[in-house]
Amino acid sequence: MFTVLVVVLLLDALILAVSVLLQAGQGGGLASLGGGAGTEMLMGGRQAATILHKITWWTAGIFLFLALVLAFMSANTSGPRSVLENLPQQAQPAQPAPLPIQSSPTTQQPTTPAPTKTPTPTKRPN
Repeated sequence: MFTVLVVVLLLDALILAVSVLLQAGQGGGLASLGGGAGTEMLMGGRQAATILHKITWWTAGIFLFLALVLAFMSANTSGPRSVLENLPQQAQPAQPAPLPIQSSPTTQQPTTPAPTKTPTPTKRPN
């Protein structure tokens, strides 16, 4: 079902793009905002609804509806979210791996005991 809706969405997007590109431009647009243009020029005026306008509105509505439905469908999937959750568990080795043999013996530093403080004799008053 999800794949069918994605294919319909892609076809709808293609029809929407073609219908928008085939329409004639309004002219003016944002360029007319600076010079005191009237509302006819600012808003484009009322034009007759051609078949391209109707196709554009219908395909835009279908596109938005399908995008919303697909978003809800993908959010409610019960499958795992991570690819790492699908990895098979690796069997643990029966014996731990032996440590690598060192090729050169390490020389240990001789440890010296920490110097101890000798108690200082205190003088007694006479």
